[in-house]
Amino acid sequence: MLEVREIQNTRERAILVGIERPGDAWPASSSLGELERLVDTVGAETVAVTSQRLDAPNPRTFVGSGKAAEIAEMCRTCNADIVVFDDELTPSQQSNLERIMDKSVKVIDRTALILDIFALHATTREGRLQVRLAQNQYLYPRLRGMWAHLASNRMGGGVGSRFGEGESQLEVDRRMVRKRISSIRRELGKLDGIRAVQRESRASSGVFKAALAGYTNAGKSSLINALTGADVLSMDKLFATLDSTTRKLKLPEGREVVLTDTIGFIRKLPTTLVESFKSTLDEINGADLVLHVIDGSSDEIAYHRETVEEVLQQIGAEAIERILVFNKIDMLEPGMRDRLARTYPDAVLVSALTGEGIGELVERIAQAAAARDTLIDALIPYDRGDLVALAHRQGRIISEEHGGDGTHLRFYAPAEHAHRFAGFLLR
Repeated sequence: MLEVREIQNTRERAILVGIERPGDAWPASSSLGELERLVDTVGAETVAVTSQRLDAPNPRTFVGSGKAAEIAEMCRTCNADIVVFDDELTPSQQSNLERIMDKSVKVIDRTALILDIFALHATTREGRLQVRLAQNQYLYPRLRGMWAHLASNRMGGGVGSRFGEGESQLEVDRRMVRKRISSIRRELGKLDGIRAVQRESRASSGVFKAALAGYTNAGKSSLINALTGADVLSMDKLFATLDSTTRKLKLPEGREVVLTDTIGFIRKLPTTLVESFKSTLDEINGADLVLHVIDGSSDEIAYHRETVEEVLQQIGAEAIERILVFNKIDMLEPGMRDRLARTYPDAVLVSALTGEGIGELVERIAQAAAARDTLIDALIPYDRGDLVALAHRQGRIISEEHGGDGTHLRFYAPAEHAHRFAGFLLR
């Protein structure tokens, strides 16, 4: 199957290649459509899309020598600069394909493209280190061909050229790459230690923690902004934000909970990225509740949900309580909303753009937080105003009476706070 487009601009011109395998749960057309969005995210333009039906990838050239030669001719006809394969290529497949293509054409795979996007969007020191680790882990088995490929004149700039960004030497041997990986891991270990202390501090504080998880571009950043009034970057781009962001949410009864926005997931997410972003993903493992955010306007709802569930299982977070949240319902016709509500009766339908459904979502978060609370009945002396403030900040006040001996409070609060009131309990 081949689709060719007429494009007139100075952006890099890309040809996308995929295979259709019997029994694939995700249609090749959908996967290639997402690949096109990834290509657009790094600033290139798709000029042709082609796919081939195969039982399994060809071990030498992924698509077979005949199809590879056809793709090489397509590159000449379309004046393409780059060929992007929808699955990860082995080092030998990439090397063989490069020999078939003209020297002016770059050959990369979906993994390299995603790593390239991450290199563009990483802003914090931790994020940049995580991306560099994933890049080096990806490049390590490809040193013989890949480093030469990157050092060649045909590489130039643009898509696929941000590997080892900031490094002055591209041609390195395995020992140097191993050393670099070890060095990055040490730096990340230090940052992970700081993050672990922060997580432990939040855990010991008894503050209820909710993490937002979802497919990339589901609108998680927009949703956390709508919930908390924060100003987290939100864009209609895949992987617009990579770094986890934590914000406070004040519930109607007055108590505070924290919400953490995490990296978006994607189908065929490179395993190197899951490993490299482990400390960021651990924010999900440390949560009391997961808000699984899904783009309700997408045609791929089932696939997106399945992908996120697979990653949650991969990082060991499958047992954490979760609320299914369908975002972007402002883009749906009433009939589609009704169908969504019937199909997923326990889900919350929201629009981060218009604010619709936000109140219901806050109430569901409050209910989840309250379910973990314990009843505390205490008489607090007037000189312990700090405990009264804590009860108001982290609990749900049932009754409050001021008497001669102090403040009589009955309230629900996280069990972690019970010991703070141990000396003043009435029952």
